[in-house]
Amino acid sequence: MEQLFSQLFEFLGMPSIGLPAIFISAFISATLLPLGSEPILFGYITINPNFFWIAIFVATVGNTLGGMLDWWLGLLGRNGFEALKGPTNGRMQRWLEARGPKMLLLSWLPGFGDPLCFAAGWLRLPWLPCLGYMAVGKFLRYLTMTWLLTLIPSSFWHQLGHWLQIS
Repeated sequence: MEQLFSQLFEFLGMPSIGLPAIFISAFISATLLPLGSEPILFGYITINPNFFWIAIFVATVGNTLGGMLDWWLGLLGRNGFEALKGPTNGRMQRWLEARGPKMLLLSWLPGFGDPLCFAAGWLRLPWLPCLGYMAVGKFLRYLTMTWLLTLIPSSFWHQLGHWLQIS
């Protein structure tokens, strides 16, 4: 199993040992780039089970900071757009503004969360509540996904590695 994850880290060009790999993958996966950080987090925790909570924390921080980058890009985009076109106030904007930063509890959702973070910046929702709700949502995501992955028997992962001819 360790060899499978080591080869995965090597394929992705990331350090195979250490929390920086988790942080970087979590940060990148929170931007609009399509990369999932859960396999790297799970691989690290599988190899280093004593670092479970530290790894979850590092992934949460990296993913939250990536989400805040999306928030900041949304804010910059809005400011630039208004400089060209003037203020807007559409139906979707009113709907999101009515719900406020609490919507960022859903920032962990694939395909929806990253644009949601961008929209929060676009709408100029206050950054501190956005940061807090985003962090809670992303922490719950990593905790839940990692726990679910640990329920899969290790024989499945070995068979998958054999099937992919990695082991």
